[in-house]
Amino acid sequence: MAVSKCTRLSGPLIQELLDSVDNFLFDCDGVIWRGEQAIPGAPEVTNLLKKNGKRVFFVTNNSTKTREMYAEKMAKLGFLAKTEEVFGTAYCSAVYLKHIAKLDGKVYLIGGNALSKELQKLGIQTVGSGPDPVFGGQSDWANVPLDPEVKAVVVGFDEHFSYMKLSKALKYLDNPDCLFVGTNTDSRLPLEGGRAVPGTGCLVRAVETAAQRKAQIIGKPSHFMFDCVVSEYGIDPARTVMVGDRLDTDILLGFNCGLKTVLTLTGVSNLDEATAYQESHCPERTGMVPDYYVETIADLLPALQG
Repeated sequence: MAVSKCTRLSGPLIQELLDSVDNFLFDCDGVIWRGEQAIPGAPEVTNLLKKNGKRVFFVTNNSTKTREMYAEKMAKLGFLAKTEEVFGTAYCSAVYLKHIAKLDGKVYLIGGNALSKELQKLGIQTVGSGPDPVFGGQSDWANVPLDPEVKAVVVGFDEHFSYMKLSKALKYLDNPDCLFVGTNTDSRLPLEGGRAVPGTGCLVRAVETAAQRKAQIIGKPSHFMFDCVVSEYGIDPARTVMVGDRLDTDILLGFNCGLKTVLTLTGVSNLDEATAYQESHCPERTGMVPDYYVETIADLLPALQG
């Protein structure tokens, strides 16, 4: 498939791509759904890919849902998806701590219930979730009591993020042996109508700044998200394609892991950004240039139905 990068995926090229890969990795929000609505044609695409013998996985940076919660949502929207095919940062963070870091202790968690549940399913106890309002003054904040069994700090999306949580994380991370994990670095969560709210990356950066340490990032574009899929399914990167809507996470993950990449224009990034990165000839940006782009993943339907 000797074509230039950032090529429109249409006509015979679609069939060429389908013939060249066995595995599809899909991001979720902005790719197969927006909010609570499936993108038209998306369920048919993923279901037909499976019917045609392709393996389909869902890889998301969102840490606010467990694998089971994602599978339930997919079922409601018409996707034929199994829990084991979902790889979110909540699950992958638990896998990292249990099997890679070999954590022996508790986690101080800046994150929600889903992240706590995924950690607990692998036998990892958590403390810290839920509201933690500020009390007292600076002396109280600096001397807040710590749980001596905490051996890691994990930062995910947390609507209850507070100065007190930041202070406690700093104190735990003053111990150089305390592990520091961030689910992802997405700085903004896009909403309908061009609006956005702060993302997990803002919280991770705040803790990094306070602790003067860098977190081990689990989510895209980190290689570890793909490693999780490989460790469970043994897929070949040369026969795998990553389909996403963000150049700085989805497409860069594909580049980092040697995958083919497809940008769909139903989400965050647009074609002008991809073209600008391609024309910049900057090594740090060219990794975010997709091999192909589509207006929507429904563009694949004619080839799959053929």
